[in-house]
Amino acid sequence: MKHIFLTLVLFSLTGITSIAQSTFQIEGEEVFKNEDVVFHKLDDHTWVGSGNGRTRESLYLVEGNEKSVLIDAGTNIRDLDKFVASISGKPVMLIATHVHPDHTGPSIDKFPVIYINAGDTVLIPGIMPNYKGEVRFLKDGERIDLGGRNLEVVFTPGHTPGSTTFIDPKAGYGFSGDSFGGGYLLLGVDFSTLITSCEKAVALMDKYRINFLYNGHFNGINQETRQRLTDMVTLSKEVLSGKRTGTDNPSGRMGLNMIVNDFGVRILYSAKSLK
Repeated sequence: MKHIFLTLVLFSLTGITSIAQSTFQIEGEEVFKNEDVVFHKLDDHTWVGSGNGRTRESLYLVEGNEKSVLIDAGTNIRDLDKFVASISGKPVMLIATHVHPDHTGPSIDKFPVIYINAGDTVLIPGIMPNYKGEVRFLKDGERIDLGGRNLEVVFTPGHTPGSTTFIDPKAGYGFSGDSFGGGYLLLGVDFSTLITSCEKAVALMDKYRINFLYNGHFNGINQETRQRLTDMVTLSKEVLSGKRTGTDNPSGRMGLNMIVNDFGVRILYSAKSLK
């Protein structure tokens, strides 16, 4: 299992590259830039960092009245802890949408604690083997209180078994990492699990009037919308029922030898996902 997901990681680093770089156009005010990352303002208390590596991985700094959270830490961003603290001016805790090297790379070493979904524990030895800090586990449905601002933890396995979404009901948006792929999903679980995650996210978007979810490779225009998640459910159900047959994926890495493509959504999957 560990070998399969490590291979998926390598595939994701190549598969997302062309999409993320060719359409990258974040328009918010630039508040920080160095060789490794550039941060733009999304609103007065929220910022997105875009890694300058080949995957354009996204980091989100979310500020409350008392503290801030950094959602994902990118690949290898030097002094990340120092400049996110200077941007927010508040103590910063690190949480992760999933355990992959472009989201929990060596940059995590500067943080004494990281919070993850226990579903991705199997990936820790191969992806963050040198982390000396404490790994703590999130709980599905818990609220992270930042002081005047709360993030709800929502387990949404899709890209990995431990993929997690963080919803901000007050702001009207959330952060989903690679759970749903941003239009290009490398499916690390089965379609039935993906359907459950999409329907769960849609229900919460309706409940809290969430407009969209920022994803793990945000390029300025590829937010996860309710419609996209609904389309993914439709695609998944059609694949499982046999109504729709995927086409061959030429690369076929890690066994993701099939691809289904419609509604502006691509899902790469394997025979193991057909349950």
